[in-house]
Amino acid sequence: MTKTRLIIQTFAPLTLAGIINAFGVTFFLYPVNLYDSGISGTSMLLAQITPPNLSVFLILLNLPLFLYGYRKMGLPFTVRSLYAVAVYSCAAWLITDILPIDVSIASPLAEQDLLLCAIFGGLISGVGSGLTIRFGGAIDGIEILAVLFAKRLSVTVGTFVMSYNVLLYIAAGFIKSSWILPLYSIITYAAALKTVDFIAEGLDKAKSAMIITDKPQQICEALSQEFKNGITVMKARGYFSDEEKVLIYFVVNRFQISRVRSIVRSCDNKAFVTITDVSDVLGTDKQSNK
Repeated sequence: MTKTRLIIQTFAPLTLAGIINAFGVTFFLYPVNLYDSGISGTSMLLAQITPPNLSVFLILLNLPLFLYGYRKMGLPFTVRSLYAVAVYSCAAWLITDILPIDVSIASPLAEQDLLLCAIFGGLISGVGSGLTIRFGGAIDGIEILAVLFAKRLSVTVGTFVMSYNVLLYIAAGFIKSSWILPLYSIITYAAALKTVDFIAEGLDKAKSAMIITDKPQQICEALSQEFKNGITVMKARGYFSDEEKVLIYFVVNRFQISRVRSIVRSCDNKAFVTITDVSDVLGTDKQSNK
């Protein structure tokens, strides 16, 4: 693969992500004074109460955060993120200030319907954010703060981001002397959060099954014949029973979980099974065959 082709494959999706994010925000949220999450939402609030426009705040607030996180996140991530933010900012500026589109008092597509604006603004901006994450960057600096400080504060990254957004919406309620728009903005945040997860992880998000059983041979044979995946088998011992057990570790996608349950139940209806999400899978499953 040539260097030029690699650059195009890296930055073309990030360009699309920034434009999509700008479209969702400027067409649905900004015209009716709803708020995105994180630094994007903060920029929207500041743009309502101070002279600089949205695009200026997006750059001013995000730039120092990404530069601050450079050492931990690395140069490639920082470059991709700053590029996505720059595209987002420029696209937002073109839509609000240059193109002949009136987004000053109402959404061009949903007019003043706050529910439609909240849902579609969240969905569309979530697609942009999800694409950015999928291609190795981030479009909002609050995610960097979450990665850097969540562990120090003994909270998860998700809890850190949610806490920031709650404080943002509370501040917006007091500043604007109205709670209607911040409450609708929570719908925006929820829609965006689910969309980001869907876009970043995909439909085939992995699930891991941990099976504790007395009949490992039958279960492993059935699972192997059905899915042709690698299976890891480990020795285990029951604490109260002090009996030897076998723990089977198996990774599938979300659509295969019901079949896994059915196979395990048919082989050993007393087996103990847990199903959990897997954030990422590296390596080849053939290495796990045992």
